[in-house]
Amino acid sequence: VLSHNLCTVLNVPHDPVALEEHFRDDDEGPVSNQGYMPYLNKFILEKVQGNFDKVEFNRMCWTLCAKKNLSKSPLLISDEDAFKVWVIFNFLSEDKYPLIIVPEEIEYLLKKITEAMGAGWQQEQFDHYKIALNTSREGLSAWELIDLIGSGQFSKGMDRQTVSMAINEVFNELILDVLKQGYMLKKGHKRKNWMERWFVLKPNIISYYVSEDLKEKKGDIILDGNCCVEALPDKDGKKCLFLIKCLDKTFEISASDKKKKQEWIQAIQSTVSLLRAGSAPPHKEARQKRKELRQKLQAEQEELERQMRELQAANENKQKELETVRKQLEAAAARAAEEEKKRLQTQVELQDRFSLELEREKMVRQKMEEQVAQKSSELEQYLQRVRELEEMYKQLQEALEDEKQARQDEETVRKLQARLLEEETAKRAELEKWHLQQQQTIQMTEAEKQELENQRMMKEQALQVAMEQLKQLELERKEALEQYEEVKKKLETAANNTKSWKDKVAHHEGLIRLIEPGSKNPHLITNWGPAAFTEAELEERQRSWKGKKATST
Repeated sequence: VLSHNLCTVLNVPHDPVALEEHFRDDDEGPVSNQGYMPYLNKFILEKVQGNFDKVEFNRMCWTLCAKKNLSKSPLLISDEDAFKVWVIFNFLSEDKYPLIIVPEEIEYLLKKITEAMGAGWQQEQFDHYKIALNTSREGLSAWELIDLIGSGQFSKGMDRQTVSMAINEVFNELILDVLKQGYMLKKGHKRKNWMERWFVLKPNIISYYVSEDLKEKKGDIILDGNCCVEALPDKDGKKCLFLIKCLDKTFEISASDKKKKQEWIQAIQSTVSLLRAGSAPPHKEARQKRKELRQKLQAEQEELERQMRELQAANENKQKELETVRKQLEAAAARAAEEEKKRLQTQVELQDRFSLELEREKMVRQKMEEQVAQKSSELEQYLQRVRELEEMYKQLQEALEDEKQARQDEETVRKLQARLLEEETAKRAELEKWHLQQQQTIQMTEAEKQELENQRMMKEQALQVAMEQLKQLELERKEALEQYEEVKKKLETAANNTKSWKDKVAHHEGLIRLIEPGSKNPHLITNWGPAAFTEAELEERQRSWKGKKATST
């Protein structure tokens, strides 16, 4: 997945077969950084052509490393702002691993952000921070820089939106090479109408968009060494006009005021001059100059240290020479004493003979005294150098005192961090209290649920009672049906008896016909035959059932 995403971002064709072949014999567990780097260099990085979106590549690298390294403590900047600070760090850091940003580049970045916020730079505050930093290490890592900016130490009194806008402005300048941007009016080439556009000036191009969100791009003005910019007089009701001449097109633009007009003309002229000279953008050239200056200062520091070592070695050699001279003087003095003793012994005998030799000896002694004086002068110079070394030792002692003071300041900061941890513990206890309240609320909800369950049980019991009543009514209906069958049989018997009597009467009299009474109410017919009750009785029973059902519910 990592290799495929890298190839996608870098516009390199992905070869899964080569990936499988490369790691085919690697069955010893997960691949380490050292194990993955040969494949990354050979099959991905060597194929990069440079035509990829560097911001998207940085965003992918940020996704890989931010979750593991980004501080969990709350920051005054958003994750997007932290990403932009991380990209700026990669631009300003030194060209050696592990990457760090030196105090000079930290000061440059914080100054840029402070100027973008419209605040004043606190040089004294940064000097104290720089002293404390130099006593412990050479610079900051990317995550320490994000913590420094996100802590608000150098942006006190500024809200999150102001800090975010300042970081975005510095990001546009240093990473996206945006030299200047803003709204201006542009005259169309076809319809000759004036439209407001958002212009973005980069080292070799001017792009213009519908608005500052950069979502809808309307066109580009390609800059080269042959381009030029000229101020135009006001015309057609438009003021603050200037003209950009390129090889194939000419663009008329109107700024909002004279100051903006002059700023844009100077910015475009500076960009064209850099293109003619083949120079890098100003911020990249300034970064290179700062880097060269740091290298020069470092070389001078190393040369000074070398000279100090040579001076110390020379002092040691001079001391050895002085010791040798002292021994020679002592030996010469011993020899002179011996010769003096011999001379005294033979003085009377050899006074006349050695008078000339005595004068010669005086001259030799005078020369030796001159040598001793010269050596004394050299000794005085040596003592002067020793005093200078003692003065340097005192300065080192003062530097140690400053370091002790910085450590005391660090202890104060640690106590402050401990107090913040205690506050965080108190907040955590408050959150646990809220959690208990939520559990109590859940228990109350369970009680209401139990009450609803009881009501449901009561309704089910009422339904069972209604079912039992329905069964009772069914039994009563069956009994009524049986009674109806008995009555029907009796009626059939009576009808048979009546028919036989009518036949007999008709046979004997012929003209007599009995008039039988008809039914007062029409009979109801059910699925089992004629009903044993009337329609009025059925309505009465239905009302009774409905009343019992309403009572049970």
